[in-house]
Amino acid sequence: MNRFRAEEEEEEIGPELELKAAPKKPRTAEEKMDTNSFISKLFNDKLVSKEAATDALPYLCFLALLGMVYIANSHFAVNNVRRIDKLNKEVKELRWEYKSLKADLMFKSKLTEVAKKVDTLGIKELIEPPKKIIVKSDEY
Repeated sequence: MNRFRAEEEEEEIGPELELKAAPKKPRTAEEKMDTNSFISKLFNDKLVSKEAATDALPYLCFLALLGMVYIANSHFAVNNVRRIDKLNKEVKELRWEYKSLKADLMFKSKLTEVAKKVDTLGIKELIEPPKKIIVKSDEY
């Protein structure tokens, strides 16, 4: 049977009465809490008594405190890792700076470079080797 013909036949038979639901009565907040709340179900169905819940309260507070300590410890560890990474980068930069300064000093301490620097002061490089001065002990 065709889907469209079935709809046409229903229309020919006559309109069906629409059923309307009775308007719902608004519930109070207490009724909503009683039917919906997990905690209220626990206490109302006598799965957990109020006395047992109050006896377990210090244990629950201790667990909450442990949870906060755990979270604080993880934050502290993350901050330490970040600080260590930052210090490692700084050490690498300082190491490169040290190596470049050392290479620059080695270059500037060459004989030819020193001669160029002191030439402006009027000091010249020796052409002949230095002479040894010998002093006899009885001369003095």
